[in-house]
This record gives sequence, structure tokens and C-alpha cells, in this order.
Amino acid sequence: MNFQLAERMKSFSSSIFSELAAYKQELKTEGKEITDFTIGSPDLPPPSFVQELISQQALDNLQYGYSLNGTEMFHKAVKNYYNRKYDVSLQLENEILQLMGSQDALVHLPMVLANPGDIVLVPDPGYTAYATGIAMAGAVPFYMPLTVDNGHLPDFTKIPSSIAKKAKIMILNFPGNPIPVMATKEFFKEAIEFAKKYNVIIIHDFAYSELYYSEEKPVSFLSVPGSKDVGIEVNSLSKSFNMAGCRVAYAIGNNFIINALKQLKSNLDYGVFYPIQHAAAQALTNGDQFTDNLRLTYKKRRDCLVEGLNNIGWFIEKPESTMFIWAPIPINMKSQEFAFLLMEKAGVAVTPGIAFGPSGENFVRIALVQEEYIIQKAIENLRASKILQAPF
Repeated sequence: MNFQLAERMKSFSSSIFSELAAYKQELKTEGKEITDFTIGSPDLPPPSFVQELISQQALDNLQYGYSLNGTEMFHKAVKNYYNRKYDVSLQLENEILQLMGSQDALVHLPMVLANPGDIVLVPDPGYTAYATGIAMAGAVPFYMPLTVDNGHLPDFTKIPSSIAKKAKIMILNFPGNPIPVMATKEFFKEAIEFAKKYNVIIIHDFAYSELYYSEEKPVSFLSVPGSKDVGIEVNSLSKSFNMAGCRVAYAIGNNFIINALKQLKSNLDYGVFYPIQHAAAQALTNGDQFTDNLRLTYKKRRDCLVEGLNNIGWFIEKPESTMFIWAPIPINMKSQEFAFLLMEKAGVAVTPGIAFGPSGENFVRIALVQEEYIIQKAIENLRASKILQAPF
């Protein structure tokens, strides 16, 4: 038979990631040891009480039915967590929606809010799921460059009014992936003013809210006056509590947007496994000490990696947040070519910046998903490879 894919599948090219994975496997088959810093999947376990609760409740026969929209316990935990952490008040009935991971919202919301041909304002570089959601909706991305000159924040004055008038959605992400910077309340105020002026919905991806390394914690978009008028915030337990495989998150904010997403989801899934919901509620309620310790662990890894790379001639500034290093390429080479070279010569796998958008070409992303002794070994392999000195 002559099988053919739908035309929309042309928008879902995963060539960079597929090629990296294939080459990584080829080198492993040849016996080369690869230290993988590509995927932002936590290598650390969740809180022990989360593991215990899931284990115990998984033995209960009554926990295996459809959970649909989420338990009251989970929704109350989200409400109390935001009130405690960010002084944000939420209505249980229509301002909180449980998700199967944050991508559940980030990928599906463009289909809910945008028609084919509509414009979505998206950070460049930005998380790859944004492009997926835009493509699924048949919408058109307009890239907002995150430049050093503007503190890696979008410059709304650079968006032509002709584009702004056609835009339906703006996606923001602070602390960011792949660029690990935080936004200010003043920036969010500007974003809200822009959204109100042009009738644009804001979706703020706050998945790294608990991963920061200074006394000043990240700003919740919903803590800024007027935010609920124009948008929502999406948050996750994947990185904050190392529950990535559990696929549990939530969207909060504007009730129209929340209910619209709920309507779509009622046709797509039947909810999150009850034991995971219960464990997630406990993590949000009792996880402060855990997240404090988690930040210390990532801070040590960050310092180990950045200081080690600086010592061998790859000069990088320490990021203020998230679990990533956004590293300028130290030699004259394209990001994908450089990523392949690192694997071949040093056994170190990183993600080329071009995977995150046009403005990522001169960078690579390094995920802090290895223990310190492995990071040190990778740095030694980089030093021994002489990549940073040789004119490849």
C-alpha cells in the first residue's frame, strides 16, 4: 500500500533532535561513552513522601477509574500554593484546571484560541512545544527576539502595529527555557498593557518557578494587576518536584480561557491517575523544604559546570534560574555542527540552539541533569579534546 501522511505533518519536523539521537546511538554502538546534557528531564527523584503515597494508593482498587477534571484536593492545593507563594487569589470553580503536564496546555491552547492564519507572538529562542501548538492550529508564528540588549526580554516596541493587530496570542516564559532569565513586574505590566491595547491573550509558561539561585524569586504573571483580564499562567510539577513522568500540571487565571481549554480537554482525555493527583497535592502543600534543597543541588551543578568551562576557555555567565545553561558557541561554527563535534571529539551531548528558533543559532543549551562528578569528567574530556583551541 502507498501510505501518505497528512500535510500538517510537514510542520512537525524533528530532524535536529532525530539526527542528534541517531548520531549519539551510533557513537555508543562504536563503544564511545556519551555524557548527555540534552534533555531537561530531572535525574533526581521526587520527594520521598510523593513516592510513598503513589506506591500506597496504587494498591487501592478504587483509584483506577476516570478522574476527569481533577480532584478537589488537587485544586485546593494549587489555590493555597499560589496564595502562599505569590499572594495570588484563585477561584476553585473556574480559574484552575488540572493538566497532563504543561505541554497539555501549551500545545492545545493555540487550537482553542487561534484560527488558521492567525498570528501568535512567540519568544525566539523559545521552547519547542510552542512551535508545535502553533503548527497544529495552522497559525503563524511571529518571533520576538530575546536579545542581550533588552535583558533577554521581548521588546514590544519592535512588534509592528500591523502584526500586533492580527495577533491572537502571546506566549511568554520566565524563568525561561532555553534562556535562563527571569522577568520583572515592570515587564509584565508592559505585556498586559500591550495585550489590552491589541486584544491579545497572554499565556505565561511558569514551569521553572521553583528553580532560581538568588534571594529574589521569580515573578508570577498572575501576581501583577490586570493579568487575569488578559491571560493565564501554566505551571507544572515536572521540574519543581521531579515529577516529570507523572504528567501533572495546571493552568490558572482568566476563567474564559480556562473554561475553553477545559471544553477541549473534555473531548481528549479522562484525567490524571488519582494517586498522582493526591501526591501532587501533597507536594504543593508540603514541598517547600524539598524545593529549597533542590535549588541548592542545581546551584552546585551550575557552579561546577560554569566555573569548569570558564577554566578551560569556554566563558559563560552563571544563569540566575532554571536547570539550563545557555552557552555561546566559543568557536566559529554553526550550533548543530558544534553539537556533533562535541559528541564526536569529547563524548558530550548538548542541544544546538537553532532547535529553539532562528535567534538560537550561535548557542547551545546544556541541561544540568548530571551529578557533579560526571560534570567534572565531561569538562576534562572537553579540555583533552582541545576543541576550544583547535581550528576545526
